[in-house]
Amino acid sequence: MAQYIIQGGRRLEGEHWVQGAKNSALPILAAAAATKSQCVIHRCPALKDVDAALRILRWLGCGVRREGGTVTVDAAGLSHSRIPEVLMREMRSSIIFMGPLLSALGHAELSAPGGCEIGLRPINLHLEAMRALGAEIVDEGGRLSCSAAKGLHGGRYILSFPSVGATENMMIAAARARGTTTLTNAAREPEIVDLANFLNRCGANVRGAGEGVITIEGVESLHGAEHAVIPDRIAAVTMLSAAAITRGEILLRGAAPGHMDAVLSVLEQGGCRIRRAPDGEMHLRACARLRHFPTVRTMPYPGFPTDAQAAIMALACVAEGASMITETIFENRYNHVGELRRMGASIRVEDRVAVVEGVACLHGAGVEARDLRAGTALVVAGLAAEGRTRVRGVCHMERGCERFEEALAALGADINRMEEDSDGKEANEDKGEKK
Repeated sequence: MAQYIIQGGRRLEGEHWVQGAKNSALPILAAAAATKSQCVIHRCPALKDVDAALRILRWLGCGVRREGGTVTVDAAGLSHSRIPEVLMREMRSSIIFMGPLLSALGHAELSAPGGCEIGLRPINLHLEAMRALGAEIVDEGGRLSCSAAKGLHGGRYILSFPSVGATENMMIAAARARGTTTLTNAAREPEIVDLANFLNRCGANVRGAGEGVITIEGVESLHGAEHAVIPDRIAAVTMLSAAAITRGEILLRGAAPGHMDAVLSVLEQGGCRIRRAPDGEMHLRACARLRHFPTVRTMPYPGFPTDAQAAIMALACVAEGASMITETIFENRYNHVGELRRMGASIRVEDRVAVVEGVACLHGAGVEARDLRAGTALVVAGLAAEGRTRVRGVCHMERGCERFEEALAALGADINRMEEDSDGKEANEDKGEKK
């Protein structure tokens, strides 16, 4: 198992290019299968979740080639509609392949997705959305057999919650369905707009993406296209947080500031000075000590994103005064709280509300990441802590952070990725390199 070793207390400064959005790349790669043609996806991040999606595409019969940040998917050979459970369990969003397979082949056989545990992510909304388009779905002991022998047809569906994944699945499936599909209470995230733009480049007719109601006019067929994934707003927030907690200064290039307004507002109220430029550049200069944050409440976009909650909590741990954070999306999104306490943080949690009393400083400790966002929060905290912090569970961070330790080291962080032996000790401890 890999771990990060961080010697805290170093001020971060410099420039950083923002990676492509994981949460855009995954549905776009899945949608490429529905074209049964060749698609070229630029700015595709090198992540474990993306690698898992590419393995699924290969299993389904697609040709896949990566050259740097560009992935080419040739879906002309798409022939399999069954995804093995071992592949489904490699990432939480693997259910996104249901819509493309039903659209292209009229059948899909999948199991419940896997990934890190941040709480329930029910797939009932996906199933109901597919049934609204005429799909028949049978659940056989957790194995889902989905069919549309006569093809999918347009339909009307109102989401009880603006689920990003269900919105994406329905958009992809409805792109080639007969007639018109109307999806109400749709998710509005920038990643939804990015997927719609890709589908439209492939010949689809999707209108209203980014709004509460999306209309899809079914077309007879889709074709291949070339598309560049939008910047990853959560990865950008992580790097801004790393600079802010170390009283540093950072210039982000290739960002999308307009996708991050809710988080940038919180950072500014905490004392950070942020400059936005029309070309996607963002400059953050931290203050001597962060001020406590106003009440932070996670909400669907355009509200404060749940994926940014953990990083902001790490900042609140060393901010002056008390901050209140309410998590409304996932019930297990406080996996980082106990580990931050090990570093000296003062956090009280009652139900979904966390009250964070800022302390003068954190101290290094051995901590473990249990999910992607919790892991990034622990790394951010370790950058400011006195002494050495050892963060285990690097595998979670590699799901969503492209070359994380390299990016931080380029900004001046003292961080190294190391392997542990089978006993959980550092592999080089016997060489006297453990400090």
